[in-house]
Amino acid sequence: MTSMTSLTRKQFNKTALAALAGASVLALAACGGSTSPAQSSGAAGGAEDAITVYNAQHDSLTQAWVDEFTKETGIKVTIRPGSDLELSNQLIAEGAKSPADVFLTENSPGMTQVENAGLFADTSAKIQEQVPAQYRPSTNKWTGIAARSTVFAYDKTKLNADQLPKSIMDLADPAWKGRWAASPSGADFQAIVSAMLELEGEDATSKWLTAMKENSKAYKGNSTAMKAVNAGEVEGAIIYHYYWFGDQAKTGENSNNVSLHYFKNEDPGAFVSISGGGVLASSKHQENAQKFLEFVTGKAGQTILQTGTSFEYPVASGVAANDKLVPLADLQAPKIDPAKLNSAKVIDLMTQAGLL
Repeated sequence: MTSMTSLTRKQFNKTALAALAGASVLALAACGGSTSPAQSSGAAGGAEDAITVYNAQHDSLTQAWVDEFTKETGIKVTIRPGSDLELSNQLIAEGAKSPADVFLTENSPGMTQVENAGLFADTSAKIQEQVPAQYRPSTNKWTGIAARSTVFAYDKTKLNADQLPKSIMDLADPAWKGRWAASPSGADFQAIVSAMLELEGEDATSKWLTAMKENSKAYKGNSTAMKAVNAGEVEGAIIYHYYWFGDQAKTGENSNNVSLHYFKNEDPGAFVSISGGGVLASSKHQENAQKFLEFVTGKAGQTILQTGTSFEYPVASGVAANDKLVPLADLQAPKIDPAKLNSAKVIDLMTQAGLL
């Protein structure tokens, strides 16, 4: 009887330990929150004043912002990386239960998606003071933090100035069939189409996208499209400017045969895409979240854009662009309220055209 009781206890203890181990694994998994790996600035999170940033901006740029912010304020920041629309959809799914305090994007349509779901708090008066009106939505539910210009990257060994398209709309002409490229699946290009939709209307945009399906070659990523131009696979590609500048600052091996054409004249192809930052209304660290965006849009944060290697444009606190870039004022970009850029409609139109 004694041996039977002892055996039963041993079995119970093994079962209990296994259950406890399983529960611990589940608890750790639940704490993860995001399918993307988390990165931390400074000591591990958990401090009462720490904030979590859902980051769709370039990792190195956001890390530079976070490092300086933590150095200046002592506030710890955990970064959860992902793409614009991946994270915007995650925030909408999480709703008021999201662990995020701040959301950063490369382009603005993802910000608008989260705003339309009613998930952002108003930006602080200091942020609004630091960022000129043309670089933030009229609603002030989020703010611009950086910008990038649309360009036509072209093979300078094949095309000269008088052979370049005068407008991005010209690329719908059958004369350009098979000669140009883009990365239609990316948020970068979809933001450009969002601007076209706002400026030219649905009918013109739909026709242009249908022509694009016939005329263009699709690549995955702006860098890949630029490399295709450099290699002579196509004569030009619609990308953002900083891919060329970034490659030139390194070896230039993917861009030495490439020059940039700026459409200007308030053309849809002169669109300047605003990278966004917003504070989640559900954040339990409202003050520190606002402080983070105040830092990013302040002189110190914008100077990181000016002097760093991202080659994106500063948009706030009077900080000038890197002197290698065409000044923002000279781009002659169309005036668009970022709050009106409609990513959902664009995806519908691009799907109908067979581009997605």
